[in-house]
Amino acid sequence: MYLCHISELPEDGARGFDTAGAGQATIFLLRKGDQLRGWRDFCPHHGTPLPWRRDAYLDTSGQHVVCAAHGARFDPLSGLCTLGPCLGDRLIPVPLRIDDAGGLHVAGGEQI
Repeated sequence: MYLCHISELPEDGARGFDTAGAGQATIFLLRKGDQLRGWRDFCPHHGTPLPWRRDAYLDTSGQHVVCAAHGARFDPLSGLCTLGPCLGDRLIPVPLRIDDAGGLHVAGGEQI
């Protein structure tokens, strides 16, 4: 499943995608330097969406993914919860594929 071109992701930022037609983001892509990660958009503590507004996945320092509902913080590259009620849990990764033109896809074309 095609998501976007890599140039459409903010550097050191994140963007959500509604891959299931749910009316809200179900996954988000995160770009930190030359690293890309795809994560499911829900907190492992209660399953709530992470951002407090569209595409607001990172804290004000831009260093951690944060859950707006619980204040939990996650390492953006490993998905490990480093602070909050789900300490030690992880975000669920979404496998990505980059095509030769820089297009980002959910690997395997699966619906997430």
